[in-house]
Amino acid sequence: MIRDQRSSRGGSRDQRTNRRIRARELRVVGSDGSQLGVMPLEAALERARSEGLDLVEISPMASPPVCKIMDYGKFKYEEKKKAAESRRAQVTVQLKEVKLRPKTEEHDYEFKVRNMRRFIEDGNKAKVVIQFRGREITYKNQGSAILDDVVQDLKDIAVVEQPPRMEGRLMFMVLAPTPKVAQKAREAAKQAANKKGHGEKPAAASGGEGAPKAAAERPSEKPPEDAAREEPAPAPAPAPAS
Repeated sequence: MIRDQRSSRGGSRDQRTNRRIRARELRVVGSDGSQLGVMPLEAALERARSEGLDLVEISPMASPPVCKIMDYGKFKYEEKKKAAESRRAQVTVQLKEVKLRPKTEEHDYEFKVRNMRRFIEDGNKAKVVIQFRGREITYKNQGSAILDDVVQDLKDIAVVEQPPRMEGRLMFMVLAPTPKVAQKAREAAKQAANKKGHGEKPAAASGGEGAPKAAAERPSEKPPEDAAREEPAPAPAPAPAS
């Protein structure tokens, strides 16, 4: 499995392996994790070759550099798999804007607060906007009171990430999930990613509840004697001519 890797393909992001290692002496870790001590590069390459594995530089800044004997292809595959699982488990945080008015009706307010609760429980953020129209700009205190009510109604799941402020005719603030809620959302996303990645095997088609139904749908067969009784009697033979 050991290869002469002189090309620069892969760039500096990959560890140096085999002949790409530049140091003359290395501290070598065996494939089983045992310490093999300091040895020349050629001796380490020969040891890796004898096991059918690669020599991989894992700590180039150490003195001498530390290398490990391993299956580099398998190592890169497992790293790629872990990175993919980590990306699937990440929660993409969205910012949802919810607009209210200084004279928003109570049922409309409650409806929008319920929506914000569901959205924040999923690990997202909410931007609560009070929109002033015409002379409503004189009711800034009512806008502040509505934002205070939102904070109180969602204090069990959300914290104020950005306090209220005015921009033109808009007063807004940003709510973010509490650390506990955010952690719960990440765990839920990870479980969903694991289920999606592994999948579930379909249930067996034979046996179980499907068998009686299949049997019930098959046409019943009549006993032989019943079939014989239903057959028409043969016509009598004609009498011989005299």
